[in-house]
Amino acid sequence: MEQLPDVAALVAIYNQINAYGRTNGMELLLKHPGEVQYTMTVGPEHLSSPGTCHGGVLAGLMDSALGAAALSLAFTVGELVSTVEFKINYLHPVHLHDHLVAHGLVEHSGKTLVVSSATITCPTRDNLVVARGLGTFNRYPATKRDFHDLLFPSEEG
Repeated sequence: MEQLPDVAALVAIYNQINAYGRTNGMELLLKHPGEVQYTMTVGPEHLSSPGTCHGGVLAGLMDSALGAAALSLAFTVGELVSTVEFKINYLHPVHLHDHLVAHGLVEHSGKTLVVSSATITCPTRDNLVVARGLGTFNRYPATKRDFHDLLFPSEEG
């Protein structure tokens, strides 16, 4: 019987190599394959006007949550994903020092595409939903990328 990958260990390695997430103060938590939570707190470096977060910061958090949900599921079969497209609805402005929680969930997993949804809430403002998104991701064998050996060191690639 084929041994399944340790998805939690792969997510931990991904956290170490994900410079974008670290640079933006984002923390990824695996709930289970196909469901993740990303958190961050809005700092001065995230503002586009006095006290208000730039929409690109929310888009980055959204893409990360959507993609990490898809990636965590793809890890279960030795695959990776890349973003094909995603859509975001900005529902409320986000302010300096707001804590954000993005919850990503795989809605559909097909042979070549994964679709996930995510919601970004603000617990510091009574769990106000500040954005919703939907993304489509291409799945492909992990052997097609340079960091295959980092994620799957026991396999030959």
